[in-house]
Amino acid sequence: MSCTTLLVGKSATIDGSTMIARNDDSGSGRYDPKRFIAVNPADQPRHYRSELSHVSIELPDDPCRYSIVPNALPGRGILAECGISERNIAMSATETIAVNERVLGADPMVELQAAQGEPGDDDYRPEVPGGIGEEDFITLVLPYVRSAREGVRRLGELLERFGTYEANGIAISDVDEIWYVETIGGHHWIARRVPDDCYAAIPNQLGLDGFDLEDAFGDARNHMCSADLVEFIRDNHLDRGMGSGGSGVWRAGTFNPRTLFGTRTTKDHIYNTPRAWYMERYLNPSEDWDSPAARYTPISDDIPWCRRPENRVTVEDVAFLMASHFEDTPYDPYGTRGTDETRRRYRPIGINRTGQMGLLQIRPYEPEANRSVMWLQYGSGPFTTLTPFYTNVRDTPAYLRDTGAEVSTDSFYWTSRIIAALADPHYVSNSNAIEHYRENVMSRGHTHIARVDAALRGAAGVGAGAGAGASAGHAVSCADIEDVEGIKHSGVHMDGASAAGVSAAGASGTAEMLDATDDASRAGGAGSADAADADATCGALEQANQRMADYLRAQTQELLGKVLYTSSNLMRNSFAMSDR
Repeated sequence: MSCTTLLVGKSATIDGSTMIARNDDSGSGRYDPKRFIAVNPADQPRHYRSELSHVSIELPDDPCRYSIVPNALPGRGILAECGISERNIAMSATETIAVNERVLGADPMVELQAAQGEPGDDDYRPEVPGGIGEEDFITLVLPYVRSAREGVRRLGELLERFGTYEANGIAISDVDEIWYVETIGGHHWIARRVPDDCYAAIPNQLGLDGFDLEDAFGDARNHMCSADLVEFIRDNHLDRGMGSGGSGVWRAGTFNPRTLFGTRTTKDHIYNTPRAWYMERYLNPSEDWDSPAARYTPISDDIPWCRRPENRVTVEDVAFLMASHFEDTPYDPYGTRGTDETRRRYRPIGINRTGQMGLLQIRPYEPEANRSVMWLQYGSGPFTTLTPFYTNVRDTPAYLRDTGAEVSTDSFYWTSRIIAALADPHYVSNSNAIEHYRENVMSRGHTHIARVDAALRGAAGVGAGAGAGASAGHAVSCADIEDVEGIKHSGVHMDGASAAGVSAAGASGTAEMLDATDDASRAGGAGSADAADADATCGALEQANQRMADYLRAQTQELLGKVLYTSSNLMRNSFAMSDR
């Protein structure tokens, strides 16, 4: 997929959460409808077969529940794209990247080889399955791991065993860490932890620009890789360092993966480096980005993979960047600066063929049951909005789930696509309505999440000073959520670990258990009570998601009406004079 990724460490975000975000962009001329679904353990395959590569893999029998945003239409496999598990592990897959010909020659891609001839013929050759790829990664990893590190290791083992048929970058996070994995050829991989106080800006090219082999083969605090990476570099003469016999990465211990494995092409300077330049220009604005003496330009090959932002990063910052089109530069296709040529020179981040963008936020100040939120949008970023949804659920709202092949305003995906197509030719005339729409939905989303969090804390007996309500500077009662959001929270119970998580995040009171499941406890003991508690929590979060989806739908329909009216008045065959 021709995507854009932004990763933000917990000390670089405004609230201490980890954030991973990616635009899921279809290939040129193709538009892949998306849907938001929950995958329950009973629905997870035990015997997995890839639709694209035909590889078959036996899976463990203990998957957990997880929520994903896959393709809505059949034909290309699951393609989960982004997801969060009930264990609060997030994963985004993939950022399509490229490796150079030397790497591909040393470790070719593992591609599907079709059968030749007919069975029984002397010259018959059976089919040879390919490796794993974007279609498979989340399904094979996310429901089985309990930390981001464990996710990296499981993915690495699968890559080494089955290989891959494409070059990809994959982000995996938990409440403490974000890891970014890049595949190197058919079976090799490297992974680096995003520093807590940094963000990483990643277009469609191999991005890691520093790697510590001593750490990777030692404590693995910040680096991991395939077991034979040193031998792979040495035996295939991939080291490009100057000096006697090269730089000797296996002796020096550090190297630049971008130089050894990556590409540097004219296409990169049109398609990739400008996006990294713009993201870093926005998050580090005090530097010189635009003068002839600027350290980094849109065509620089050495733009850093990660940097420390000048200010803590917000959800709104991520939303802006992932929908951006070089605003306030001569390269904005909707702008007035520059020339017709400069305004079409570079590939924007927010493009017409974005299917969805998921911002996966894992918040340390909330209990495990409602810790993770997926901010989700469908369609072209400049014309849509992020909306928050809890992911620890058994089902999702139909407005985002039931995307079909037929264009319909009953679907958030299709309505967003219609709005974008209508508004694009008249961008400036429609921009106020779209801006107000985005402001309404995102501000309502923040309020909604704060109220639901507060209701769940109240149900668990957790002090009112904990969590989002406190950090926002106001207290929200459980009655508020019933009155305003229509969510019944009674009977929701948090276990000791969850309550302790809130306390550790700064709760002013002690978590007191609610005896909301006495009947279940008496009937079936603690196990039944725990199951009832989990069901009650999921039910509350599902109600919360439905309320948010209902508001989103009403706002989106209203925006569609406004854009339709404005764009109708600007049709080329419009005529001001009428008969009355």
